[in-house]
Amino acid sequence: MLKVVVAVLAVSVSVIGLSALAQSSMKVGKGEGRVDIVAWPGYIERGATDKAYDWVTGFEKKTGCKVNVKTAGTSDEMVTLMNQGTYDLVTASGDASLRMVAGKTVQAIDTKLVPSFAKIDSRLKNAPWYVDNGKTYGTPYQWGPNVMMYSTDVFKVAPVSWSVTFEETILPDGKSNKGRVQAYDGPIYIADAALYLMKKDASLGIKDPYELNEAQYTKVLELLRNQRPLIQRYWHDVNVQIQDFTKEGVVASGAWPFQVNTMQANKQNIASTIPQEGATGWADTTLLGAKAKHPNCAYMWMEHSLNPVVQGDVSAWFGSNPAVPAACTASKLLGKDGCKTNGFTNFTKIKFWKTPVSSCKSQGTCVPYNRWVSDYVAIMGGK
Repeated sequence: MLKVVVAVLAVSVSVIGLSALAQSSMKVGKGEGRVDIVAWPGYIERGATDKAYDWVTGFEKKTGCKVNVKTAGTSDEMVTLMNQGTYDLVTASGDASLRMVAGKTVQAIDTKLVPSFAKIDSRLKNAPWYVDNGKTYGTPYQWGPNVMMYSTDVFKVAPVSWSVTFEETILPDGKSNKGRVQAYDGPIYIADAALYLMKKDASLGIKDPYELNEAQYTKVLELLRNQRPLIQRYWHDVNVQIQDFTKEGVVASGAWPFQVNTMQANKQNIASTIPQEGATGWADTTLLGAKAKHPNCAYMWMEHSLNPVVQGDVSAWFGSNPAVPAACTASKLLGKDGCKTNGFTNFTKIKFWKTPVSSCKSQGTCVPYNRWVSDYVAIMGGK
């Protein structure tokens, strides 16, 4: 009898945790008054920086769900925050999403509760970074490349290779690049180095920058250690990187289109390019937390986030590409050529972030992500 009582209580707690989402396959219930989201900087704007960019206020008025945002600068930070179990949603990239699925910090969603799911770009549907074992764990949000941001005062012509950030060289202004370039403060940056070596040294046999055998991995780490003396800062805070380009003499770095857009809006001599080796990138998904306290508001936000106007406005602000193709013509802020400018047709050219695993498709056995973490921390520390 005691076991039965305990079982009944467990079920009751589970039902309460789902709030008004009983019969979840039928409809979303009344909002709980708030939704807590972990997001990349610039992804969820309420007009605080520019009144024209606000896709929060209208949602709050319509649903009664107050949006609370916690920004994160790296995927690892997002994983850590979601492990706390206090957030309803997270806009995660592919190098974090399946780690959250495996760690059971996010839960599968019912796509029937998100009517606009049908509008999603066919290239993003059933993508492996948010669909696992036939279960869908979220709604696609935005995607884009990790571009090379550079100073047009130094580079009158766009750099053709990532070599200006990886190897010591004399830049067009006659000065060394030492102390004038940056690298990303995240283990996933190892893939950027691997992508560069894929083109520079084909004899290494790298087929996928996220799938490296021991010999390939050793060469990539060697490149990163040699790069270390060149680095002014390993960046993860977009605002700090903007200041470094503005005041600290940094002239080239991998970056997000968000920083490029921000600096250009401030009339700074900055441009971006995708060098000949290509680029890594991110396809971000709004995932539902396993312990979401406000699931109704969370579902309402996922539906709202797929609105073509919202999608286009986010793309215009961040410099990213929308997950809903209709956004390319729906947003006045993005404009008729916005998707073209942001590289909407470059999908197949991007090596999207994913979590490195020991059992890999390209060559059977690869170096797993936990090694990437420990080794990259050591490299940033000068070891």
